[in-house]
Amino acid sequence: MPKRYHCPVEFAVDVIGGKWRPVILAHLKEGVHRYGELRRRMPGVSEKMLTQRLRELEADGLILRHDRESNPPHVEYRLTEEGLSLAPVLQALYDWGTARAARTGTAIDEPAAGAVSR
Repeated sequence: MPKRYHCPVEFAVDVIGGKWRPVILAHLKEGVHRYGELRRRMPGVSEKMLTQRLRELEADGLILRHDRESNPPHVEYRLTEEGLSLAPVLQALYDWGTARAARTGTAIDEPAAGAVSR
């Protein structure tokens, strides 16, 4: 029996919730990234956790994994159309986080190359 939801926000949080899923989606909103690029942009996530979250997002139809079957391995990740439909939500979270950090004096150390933004 499929899970029943009692509020659209409950459903949305179930799909994109957690500590790392929205962060991965926000990075992929900016374009295609290889696994190593994502790993560098997210220094606080373990390799195991990143791999698990990428697999979950792929299973949920929010990202595509493209393996170029080369040596050395070259795997790229990108948002699907469904994942791209989250862009306004991800941007709103980014903007709110930026404003909240400014209001509270919280430092945010964004990756130097290609920081997640508009």
